[in-house]
Formats: sequence, C-alpha cells, structure tokens
Amino acid sequence: MSEKKTQNLEIDNLDKDILSLLMTDATMPYTEIAKKLIVSGGTVHVRMKKMQELGIIQGSQLNINAQKIGYDICAFLGIFLQKGSQYNDAVERLKQVKEIVELHYCTGAYSMFAKIVCRDTNHLRKVLNDGIQAVPGIQRTETFISLEESIRRQIQLSY
Repeated sequence: MSEKKTQNLEIDNLDKDILSLLMTDATMPYTEIAKKLIVSGGTVHVRMKKMQELGIIQGSQLNINAQKIGYDICAFLGIFLQKGSQYNDAVERLKQVKEIVELHYCTGAYSMFAKIVCRDTNHLRKVLNDGIQAVPGIQRTETFISLEESIRRQIQLSY
C-alpha cells in the first residue's frame, strides 16, 4: 500500500470533524472545537499535531479580498513552454513574479496554468510583458480575465 493511502487511513471521523470546523473558521480556538465535538481540548491538540505531522494540515492562511486592497484584476493564464524539459527552470523564474498566486503543471493544451492578480489592465500588461513572457522557455501565453469569482471553497470531507 502506498504511503499516501496509509496516511489517509490514519484519520478518523473525529479528525474530519475537527478539519471541517477549522475550514469554516480557521481562528476557532481548540477549546471551542472541543466543546462542539464533546471531547477535551487536549484531544483536539493531539489530533491537530498528528495531522500536521502527517502533512494533512500544512500551515494556515489569511484569506484577503484582493479587490478591497486595490487588485481589481484576476486572470488565469495558460502558459505554453517550448519544451517540457524547461518546466523546472521556468517555475523558478515564475516564483519571482509576485502577482502569480497559483501555478499548476497540467495536462491538456497548456504546459502550465497560473492564477494572477493585478491592480488594473496596465499592471496586467506589465506583468505579462516584463515578467511572465520574458521567462526563457515560455513560448506564449493565453490570458483569461475573470469577471467574477462565483465559488471558492475547501474540499468537502466525506465520511
């Protein structure tokens, strides 16, 4: 059995309940989680530590509404590489482009797919021309501007 499958078997319904509560509100104190699940705070703490060690929980994030701080453009970018062997070098260069908030190696028409946030269309053009398209190995890009984010959620845990 693979390591990932073994690790997945090590979480139970209590672990999933803890994760579900934290995915709803990551700031919820362990004591409140314990009360809701009718267990001790120590149990929640031990379970959280176990899930961190297994790599199920990888830190925590603060979700910011980019538009509220002046980043009005969200765009998705299909990136075509000249050769697949240039992927690792391209990723290292793209890590320097701070407007890229997600980057995926994918199947299909594109070599990579990125999500970027920019202040406006002029900022987007500058990021594309001076940042992304200037990376050696990137043959061309295709840009899709998001007009509205309709759904954003964590994976729903099943039992």
